[in-house]
Amino acid sequence: MRVLITGAAGFLGSHLCDRFIQEGHTVVAMDNLITGSTKNIEHLAGNEQFSFIKHDVSNYIFVPGKIDAVLHFASPASPIDYLRYPIQTLKVGALGTHNALGVALEKGARFLLASTSEIYGDPLVHPQKEDYPGNVDSIGPRGVYDEAKRFAEALTMAYYRTHRLQTRIARIFNTFGPRMRLHDGRVVPTFIRQALQGEPLTAYGDGRQTRSFCYVADLIEGIYRLLNSDFADPVNLGNPNEMTIVQFAEIINRLTDNPGGIVFEDKRIEGDPQIRQPDISRARNVLGWEPKVSLEEGLQITIEYYQKTGVNSTDTTA
Repeated sequence: MRVLITGAAGFLGSHLCDRFIQEGHTVVAMDNLITGSTKNIEHLAGNEQFSFIKHDVSNYIFVPGKIDAVLHFASPASPIDYLRYPIQTLKVGALGTHNALGVALEKGARFLLASTSEIYGDPLVHPQKEDYPGNVDSIGPRGVYDEAKRFAEALTMAYYRTHRLQTRIARIFNTFGPRMRLHDGRVVPTFIRQALQGEPLTAYGDGRQTRSFCYVADLIEGIYRLLNSDFADPVNLGNPNEMTIVQFAEIINRLTDNPGGIVFEDKRIEGDPQIRQPDISRARNVLGWEPKVSLEEGLQITIEYYQKTGVNSTDTTA
């Protein structure tokens, strides 16, 4: 196949590029580098199966030649990013998704949308199944991301129903691994950075809010299977093993031999979900997929990556 991957210089997008090239496909990578970095894809430079186009997908997309699949991963994805770029986040969810769908329709290509567990908001149902409509504050500061993705899902299903476009929707839960930016504000790189610097890990509130962490290789496998499936409704992709932030911090400190312990800040990020756990029954039944890499194994790989690349960078944008 020849595939177009938007957001290709980001954390997940760059790993997708690797997987499709590994499978023998040709990748056209597209990114405006607002939060992505060419460092994530520089190892692919010169590969005849890979090409890169710097472009903002909120503007009209033109790609010459055939395209067999479009994977739309362009969007700021961490709270620091989408609170810094709220309008750009809404535009890439709306205009960017419209343009990416337009390419897929023009080329007769299959389309996969990277959606998110954030469409469930601060859920009142636990664990979260795909038929749960969510509890989202549309006008809160996090609403720019949540509603952008909810609109993107609605637009994707409209193209599926109206144009019979082959569409797929992946609802991605917390994912971690190499290439996450250390200062992107998400808990995994933040805790690892603090631990490797011998600092206490910062937990908000009482640290009892929960998350479920999936290693990136497992997530990419789920996306690859979903693209090649015949299933159009949304599919949760994530690790169902839920834990509190305090439990997670204790694991990080143990794996890094960090004596810093944990400190608690008496504040809650507005709209921050208190619980988060995917029900992956649909992924198991439809895709035969579930995570294989244990949390500690994935964390060890990620920690070694940051030990190798260094933790002193103050870069917060790429």
